[in-house]
Formats: sequence, structure tokens, C-alpha cells
Amino acid sequence: MKRTGVTSLPLHSGKAPRWLVFRMQKLANEMVTIMIDEYGVDMFLRRVSDPFWFQALGCVLGYDWHSSGVTTVLTGILKTAINKRELGVTVCGGKGKTSRKTPEEIEFLGEKYSFSEDKLDRLLYASRMSAKVDSTAIQAGYPLYPTHLTVNNTPLH
Repeated sequence: MKRTGVTSLPLHSGKAPRWLVFRMQKLANEMVTIMIDEYGVDMFLRRVSDPFWFQALGCVLGYDWHSSGVTTVLTGILKTAINKRELGVTVCGGKGKTSRKTPEEIEFLGEKYSFSEDKLDRLLYASRMSAKVDSTAIQAGYPLYPTHLTVNNTPLH
């Protein structure tokens, strides 16, 4: 895999304010609809899979923390915005308790869209494997998370 860049995303505690989440959902709803209408699902998926584009989308939608939190916040925003409409793409999963419901979400959508048994099995397998990334993946010889973390310059142990 070709490296496209390196960035530092500090960890921040807390949650995105509810008023901001609401505004981000409204804007994401319209932006994603336009992107998919204009460029198609494949291009949308190519874009959101690019970490720098994903980070930029989070900023455009108003989440300008520039931190690791953008991943979970923006994914939740996209799930709410995209799943409200029939755009040819859907988002499953989430963080915390929601993450444990991902297989049921995939199975529900598999029935809704008449996926073959083989396709459903491949999606469930991909979900299980990607869930392991957080705790076990090593990329380019570096751990996914550093062993000594700080939040607001306070070490976490």
C-alpha cells in the first residue's frame, strides 16, 4: 500500500455538542445527496475512504477539532444522513453498544436488499475483521495507537 501522507490527530475528551451534531446532520444530508447524484456511489466511497478527504469533510461540516474524534463523530453523522434516504449506500455500526449491533444491521440490510448468502457472509466477515483493527492491527511496523497518550498535555496510563 502506498503511503499518501502522515498527520497527527491528538486525542480529545468529551463529546460534540448536540447543537453541532444536529447542524452537521442537516448539512451532511444535503452534501452527500448532491455528491452521490453528481458523481455516483463509487466516487463517494472512494472519497470517504481517503483519510485526508474524510478529515476535510468533517471540517466542512463544522467539526473542526482536528482530532481523532472526527472519525467516530463523522461516521455517526454520515450514518444518520445517509440512512434516511435511498442513495445506494448505507452505513452500519458505530461506537460503544451500537458497534455490537453491526452484524444484525448487516443481516437486516441484506434481507432488505436481497443480498445473496455469499455476499452477506462476506460483509459479515469484513465487519468482524475490521472490528479487530482497533486492538490488533499494526501498520507499516507502527502500532495503531501510541503506548503513551496525553489529553490536554496530561499523560494517560
